[in-house]
Amino acid sequence: MRVWIDQDLCTGDGLCVDHCPDVFVQLEDGIAYVAERGEALNDPGGAGSLADVVVRDYAAVVQAADVCPGECIFIEISE
Repeated sequence: MRVWIDQDLCTGDGLCVDHCPDVFVQLEDGIAYVAERGEALNDPGGAGSLADVVVRDYAAVVQAADVCPGECIFIEISE
């Protein structure tokens, strides 16, 4: 599973960070970003903004996407 955030849609509520702080971070600009190994991936709209998600975080990432008021979290599932 990989995940990314469309920062143009992010409302800055931080619910994603509440649900899965290992995958989502909120930077000084108030917008959420995905993170890998603790480092924010902030290449909005680019391939560099896709974070790999470890299996233990799958459910939390899906839940974060479900509760996101901006509907800005996008999940890619590989087969």
